Amino acid sequence: MSRLNFQIEAQAPGTRARAARFTTLHGEIQTPIFMPVGTQATVKGLTVESLKNSGSRMLLANTYHLMLRPGVEVFEKFGGIHRFMNWDGPVLTDSGGFQIFSLPHSRKIDEQGASFKSYVDGRLHLLSPEESIRVQKAIGSDVMMVLDQCIPATASHAEAKAAMELTHRWAARSYKARGDSPQSMFAIVQGACYEDLRKISADTLTSMPFDGFAIGGLAVGESKNQRDDFAELTASLLPPDLPRYLMGVGTPLDILEAVHRGVDMFDCILPTALSQRGTAFTSRGKFQLRRGVYKFSEDAIDPDCACGTCARYSRAYLHHLSKSDELLGWKLIGKHNLHFYHRLMREIRSHIIAGTFLDYYHGRREAWSRGDEENPSRPTPPRKKKAVMRIAT
Repeated sequence: MSRLNFQIEAQAPGTRARAARFTTLHGEIQTPIFMPVGTQATVKGLTVESLKNSGSRMLLANTYHLMLRPGVEVFEKFGGIHRFMNWDGPVLTDSGGFQIFSLPHSRKIDEQGASFKSYVDGRLHLLSPEESIRVQKAIGSDVMMVLDQCIPATASHAEAKAAMELTHRWAARSYKARGDSPQSMFAIVQGACYEDLRKISADTLTSMPFDGFAIGGLAVGESKNQRDDFAELTASLLPPDLPRYLMGVGTPLDILEAVHRGVDMFDCILPTALSQRGTAFTSRGKFQLRRGVYKFSEDAIDPDCACGTCARYSRAYLHHLSKSDELLGWKLIGKHNLHFYHRLMREIRSHIIAGTFLDYYHGRREAWSRGDEENPSRPTPPRKKKAVMRIAT
């Protein structure tokens, strides 16, 4: 039986979208939910008060980075990440598998685990399934992830099969390493973009008593259509009475498509990462506030938004801060973006419960497929070639 007491409240007609709730060690969560990424026990530049005001209810933290700095000993002293960062809501920790995948030239993977050099002090580490779970237990997250081997979407069938089978063996070892910890644990379905492997992976992992399942191995080089198709396929293979988590995805449109296909949980760095570049997500499209067209604009980022940034600051000021590379601009746009994402999740949930999600899906899908229609960018005209004076000979 799942430690999370997952309960479906509604499923919208004409779609696989569903609204549910589950209970963690640090409170109840309603789905669909978006989790801001707090890689280093912080969401870049934002206090926990800002996160709560934006609507954040559950955060993601990074096992790979936190084991290197500040280290397991710090979390053991503080009794876990919640007291350490002053966050009293639920936390999900990834296992470190994706970070190992992103270090192709400085790591070695074998049956035991992944060996790599620390970017902090150059020391050699072995991240095994047992070590990953030991670190996550010390961090004290509400949901732990099994260690998996992530590979690029372009991998061959043989490579994807080998990585999937290793992931299954590591999943069994991760589950055993949890012992009697009250923390929940999710397994990760792999198999790249191969339908037969996805089915094998789902069948193998769902035979084990995990508390939920993640869809891994997407957003690593596949096309958008492939991502949507394999999210739908994998979600359809997972138990209906447990949460489904699509890892590392994505844009508002990505989330909308995945909810339509039966996914419950999401995380992505985009809302805060793109705020550093002056990008704002709005109900009217995605705005790039560095563009000169906003230099004199007195409007809020999004007139339909009630966040503190939109209530107090103009596009012109945010344009100035962004062009000047001021930290305040990054923070203010980041606050707005997270507010937008959480509002999106609340809207999706309310439409699922009301039975109107399918109409909402079609309407928003069209809107979010567009760019900045208020101030469309114009292609740069080609430079005229200078006439070359030729001297007759």
